[in-house]
Amino acid sequence: MARQNRVTPEGQIIAVPTRGMFMGNRGILHDAEGRIVTPFRLRAWICCLTSFKGRQRKVMSPGHYTELFFLDEATALAAGHRPCAECRRADYNRFRAAWARARLGDDPRAPEIDRMLHTARIRPRTHEKLVHRAPWQGLPDGAMVRLTNGPALVLGPHLLPWTAGGYAAALPRPGTGDAAVLTPAPIVATLSAGYAPELHSSAGAMSQSR
Repeated sequence: MARQNRVTPEGQIIAVPTRGMFMGNRGILHDAEGRIVTPFRLRAWICCLTSFKGRQRKVMSPGHYTELFFLDEATALAAGHRPCAECRRADYNRFRAAWARARLGDDPRAPEIDRMLHTARIRPRTHEKLVHRAPWQGLPDGAMVRLTNGPALVLGPHLLPWTAGGYAAALPRPGTGDAAVLTPAPIVATLSAGYAPELHSSAGAMSQSR
């Protein structure tokens, strides 16, 4: 049986058999039986490598943080996670530099970034995913939007519907109007300022298939 530890662009934690490209955590979310009992414990929601310095972990061990998995980095960013400052130091520094270029903070540090992201990704009491509106034309590559049938990745003139196993066939990106954006606004600004997330291989294949 698949564990409930895969994160969607909506920030939901679901059970699917595939692992994804990245791991991350939000603290200890599971009980002794491996059941998810809370959506987060910490403000620091991070996106990590699946392998680092040969460290070995037993997934969902009692008393240890819950290992979460993401299809790719765009998925993690949409859910409100940022690059880990330890295992992904170079990416974290690129993220910080783009954050500063987006005028979100002159010398941003992890606690400051985490505080801003926490207010931008979920409602305080209900923990409901926050969605904001933005013009289609201004959305950067790597942002995620909510369509009628589910999340989709913005990539050039295309929208790539998200699935747990990869991206589906490309749809045309609207040229006018506003989108319902899943990626928190500060991260959208960081993407616009030059941070390029690592995408699942299916993103390239589907965007070139049209």
